[in-house]
Amino acid sequence: MQSSKLYVGNFNYSTVDSQLEKLFSPFGQIVSVAVIGNKGFGFVEMSSPAEALKAKEALDGSDFDGRTLKVNEARPQISRPDRSYRRC
Repeated sequence: MQSSKLYVGNFNYSTVDSQLEKLFSPFGQIVSVAVIGNKGFGFVEMSSPAEALKAKEALDGSDFDGRTLKVNEARPQISRPDRSYRRC
């Protein structure tokens, strides 16, 4: 694994940052946690790629609050063109 940032998906929409932090903390130091709205996914950044790999191997496919988690290495963010436009 090259990155220390993980995509975490398929959790309950009511999940909050602190719950993911508690879930991932046994696998190493957490740099950041971000649950994306009420969408059922988010991102966890560990302090090293080795820790991220350990967390991924342990948690991918595991049960969390009645849902089967999907944990993968996060893909780099793609810059998107500005879609805002002005009406004259």
